[in-house]
Amino acid sequence: MQYTTLGKTGLVVSRLSFGAMTFGEGQLVPGVTNSIDQSIADQMVGRVMDAGINLFDTADAYTSGQSEIMLGKALANRRDEVIIATKSGFRSGNAITDSGSSYRHIMMAAEASLKRLNTDYIDLYQLHIPDPITPLDETLRALDDLVRQGKVRYIGYSNFPAWKAAKMVGIQKHHNYAQFVAAQMYYSLLGRDLEHEVVPFVEDAGIGVLVWSPLAGGFLSGKYTRENPNARRGKTKRVQATTH
Repeated sequence: MQYTTLGKTGLVVSRLSFGAMTFGEGQLVPGVTNSIDQSIADQMVGRVMDAGINLFDTADAYTSGQSEIMLGKALANRRDEVIIATKSGFRSGNAITDSGSSYRHIMMAAEASLKRLNTDYIDLYQLHIPDPITPLDETLRALDDLVRQGKVRYIGYSNFPAWKAAKMVGIQKHHNYAQFVAAQMYYSLLGRDLEHEVVPFVEDAGIGVLVWSPLAGGFLSGKYTRENPNARRGKTKRVQATTH
């Protein structure tokens, strides 16, 4: 396994990470159902750790929180050896306030993730999606408070356009808030838009990139052909625009 540091930090992470989005049993998003139980999750985590992977990514929205619970159990005996990343922003409950990046929701979501993961701290806490309602300063103040409280070690964002991420970095510097160290973005041979504005920005800002769906939802794995299309792939493709 090859290793590098996350952004401009001294945190050493494996070049390959493990995404636990498929953990759980039930609906992941409309049209996509997960069927990974704890036994299989334990086997998967054990195998990738044996291969040298130490970075594990999940989110509070994956299979109604089951992903975090199962990942926490799978890593319980080796917590000190791994880097756990999770995210908030998508709807995580029935209340109208159970989504977004308000101060209230971020603080509550982080506490809930800590309980589900059964850990005292989250290594990398990320904003899952942009929130068009909450002022950026409010969101960034919440992330800074989590870092200062020791509940989160590093912060990042996912799926933000370069202009908004740059604006957020400017606010962080102005208020001396904790800085973003990672950006989790979609990138594959089928989707290279990242190269135009995001990559120049993160290189200048010293922010590392975590890639999601590098095989384009499995399309580049070779398992789908014109003669043997897969219904699940078709459904995943349709919902990606609204879920990532």
